[in-house]
Amino acid sequence: MLLPALIAALTVLLLLISSILVGRARGLYGIKAPATTGHPDFERAFRAQMNTQEAALMFLPTLALAAWLGQPLLASVFGAVWLLARAWYLAAYLRDADKRGPAFALGALMQVALLVLVFVALVRAALM
Repeated sequence: MLLPALIAALTVLLLLISSILVGRARGLYGIKAPATTGHPDFERAFRAQMNTQEAALMFLPTLALAAWLGQPLLASVFGAVWLLARAWYLAAYLRDADKRGPAFALGALMQVALLVLVFVALVRAALM
């Protein structure tokens, strides 16, 4: 269970980094809280952070369930790909929002794969 725990910890680190990037953009472009609009570069950083938080809200419990229900290695592989895809997504969104699609698709695919692992394990457990 160490690998899923590592993926979860790295996901929290990614969330922290995205928060730091938004704070940095706030200072750089003079966007005072609670404003969430202003300079386009700030808005991209803010939306990338929010989208990453939304995705992590689904990802973290699904990763934990898939690992706990008996697939820690496969959950870790899917989780690592999800994490890399989300880091790619964050970087792509910051550069050009129109280029974030492939990273989003890969992350979404890994999220679905984890969810399938969970439901397969649940069905197996129910049939035993």
